[in-house]
Amino acid sequence: MSKTNKTVAVGMSGGVDSTIAIALLQEKGYKVSGITMSFWEEATFVEDKAVFTAGCFTPLEKGRLENIKKLCAKFGIAHHTIDLQKEYKKCVLDYFTSTYTKGKTPNPCVMCNKFIKFGAFFKTALKQGVDAKHFATGHYARVGFSRKENRFVLKKALDKQKDQTYFLWALSQDILSKVIFPLGNMTKKETFAMAKKLGLKMFDEKKESQDFIPPSAYKALFKGKKFEVGDIVDTSGKKVGTHKGIIYYTVGQRRGLGIGGILEPIFVKRIDAKNNLIVVCKKEELYSCEMNLCDVNWVSINEPKGKIVAKIKIRQQHLPATADIFPMPNNKAKVVFKKPQLSITSGQSAVFYKGDILLGGGIIV
Repeated sequence: MSKTNKTVAVGMSGGVDSTIAIALLQEKGYKVSGITMSFWEEATFVEDKAVFTAGCFTPLEKGRLENIKKLCAKFGIAHHTIDLQKEYKKCVLDYFTSTYTKGKTPNPCVMCNKFIKFGAFFKTALKQGVDAKHFATGHYARVGFSRKENRFVLKKALDKQKDQTYFLWALSQDILSKVIFPLGNMTKKETFAMAKKLGLKMFDEKKESQDFIPPSAYKALFKGKKFEVGDIVDTSGKKVGTHKGIIYYTVGQRRGLGIGGILEPIFVKRIDAKNNLIVVCKKEELYSCEMNLCDVNWVSINEPKGKIVAKIKIRQQHLPATADIFPMPNNKAKVVFKKPQLSITSGQSAVFYKGDILLGGGIIV
């Protein structure tokens, strides 16, 4: 790689992962710049600040930015703040609320990665004059190149417990050609050990990356939207309880249903937004062998011309299960599992793997 190509912008959250990514890239001779997104909407959520203090979308953003600038000064690199408030609202906040309103369960991290972190973030940074040929983050993932497919390949991280590829299935070949994941071949334990060696005492091994927002903040995102209470019914249509609004429920949920007098545990099977119903069932009724996908993105391979077999995850903590994938027109696919799977949830991501290689993914419909 030529010297002019060894320029990289590192997306900084202020956590240990993105900070150690800087140290690793400097060791390899890169000229590094730090860039951080700003997307907190103070004017809209000023009255709700208390419920947003734990998460990525937070009023604590200003303090984090100050800490990140201090870290950049410690490493002797420039820092740039990229304002993405409008883009974040459209691609993450509005997506989150509209998906829940339709009775589906959104995955905001996937959309944020596709449109914001690996989309508008780097593009806007370049437009604002940041000198970088590459973009790096602290994600635990790896990128390679397949001569057979003539494509960049996304692979699981060495540390399988921290692997984050599930949330990266929507990335394009263009971004994979530019992205660097310095932590892909490291374990989290090694990351903390390196931070300690560098004298970065501010990082606590007990603290992990935050979620999008805590569940207690969901209601605040639905300002101006009224969610009526409604019936909870079983699969025969019989009323068994009353729900407090469909946004507070998700497929597979057991706790918090407020239903008494039923001996067997019951779970949410389906959310009927049109009729304002929560449909519940016994656990055995939650299993299914088939699902349909939309917005399918083939990452590490060209789109197959026919059926392929792969391991599929239907949520981050799901144990990958073997299934047949049938590609369909218009970026759709049908999936048939070899064994029934629990709580296949509309709106969530299904991600395909072959060994350590992420083949592609799509959204469950």
